[in-house]
Amino acid sequence: MTSIQDALAIIKRGSDELLIEQELVEKLKLGKPLRVKAGFDPTAPDLHLGHTVLLNKLRQFQELGHHVLFLIGDFTGMIGDPTGKSATRPPLTQEQVQENAKSYAEQVFKILKPEQTEVVFNSKWLNELGAAGMVRLAASHTVARMLERDDFDKRFKNNQPIAIHEFLYPLLQGYDSVALKSDVELGGTDQKFNLLMGRELQKQAGQSPQCILTMPLLEGLDGVQKMSKSLGNYIGVAEPANTIFSKIMSISDELMWRYIELLSFETLAVIADWKKAVAQGENPRNIKVRFAQEIVARFHSQAAAEAALEDFNLRAKGGIPDDVEEVALKLEEAQIGLAQLLKQVGLVTSTSEAMRAVEQGGVKIDGEKISDKHLQLSQGSSFVVQVGKRKFARVTLQ
Repeated sequence: MTSIQDALAIIKRGSDELLIEQELVEKLKLGKPLRVKAGFDPTAPDLHLGHTVLLNKLRQFQELGHHVLFLIGDFTGMIGDPTGKSATRPPLTQEQVQENAKSYAEQVFKILKPEQTEVVFNSKWLNELGAAGMVRLAASHTVARMLERDDFDKRFKNNQPIAIHEFLYPLLQGYDSVALKSDVELGGTDQKFNLLMGRELQKQAGQSPQCILTMPLLEGLDGVQKMSKSLGNYIGVAEPANTIFSKIMSISDELMWRYIELLSFETLAVIADWKKAVAQGENPRNIKVRFAQEIVARFHSQAAAEAALEDFNLRAKGGIPDDVEEVALKLEEAQIGLAQLLKQVGLVTSTSEAMRAVEQGGVKIDGEKISDKHLQLSQGSSFVVQVGKRKFARVTLQ
């Protein structure tokens, strides 16, 4: 049996804020599984490691014996969470929501235990709420209270439009907690207002208010911006094993500890030993390799993790991997310039980027570094072209 203090240490690990800790202690003292809720709006079909910060914490609650309510906001997803947005977000269609929700369900059970997870859709109770129920819900809070939210306040002061339906989002998210009778709700630091709304509505409904655990927003590969697919600084959980591994290996040694704290399932004692070893001179790369293998094994397999390490080492030594994509390029003329070829096979986004890569010594053909930016390649030739350490293509010019 885990003591309450030990359980609190696990629950608070890597978190930003726990509200209210003493209330959670009282709930834990009851000795029964808590109902732990986290909501996900299916705005995109693929999860990245930033999303898994919450999933990992839900898994830790499961390890402590608690019941997870994995809420897919199929109803609220059609409104669009205005959190952090400077403009009204376009709503998703029902078809988009259902398709994305299906993809979510396939990915989350690589982390969560199915037997301790209840997947719920908030359309079940929000559709039943009806117009009269929605009006009663809207009457529970004032416009002034809504404008306490930082993003709404900024938009109001800047004379930027706020649609009425956006005020409904935090109310509906809060009502989810009433419908599910949740004991604890998890969310990112940008969700605090919405999570507190759940507490208030539960009090009004005569329920014991949920405790709130906020988790930090994970920085992307750049170490600056929040991990986001639109910014290109993400690691997708459905990406190939080699891609996940190499992206993790590309993060800085400092950022590595942030990722380990929020994403690794290793114990705090093991992580402390890792930090001690690095302080005593061990190469941080060795720790990064262990962490990268853990993440790849979680979303693929241990065998895939071993293969990804071999592939990474081969690329680092300048070798050519076995799984290089083959590209047949049909030429309109007898020759093609190197910069244009790199763009057409997708190794760079522009010819200017290709030129810079050559100037910086980052382009190789069949393992030989190329220094001629204006090199012409002839129809009928076949070769492996490489940009940087991770981008390869086996090209045949037709």
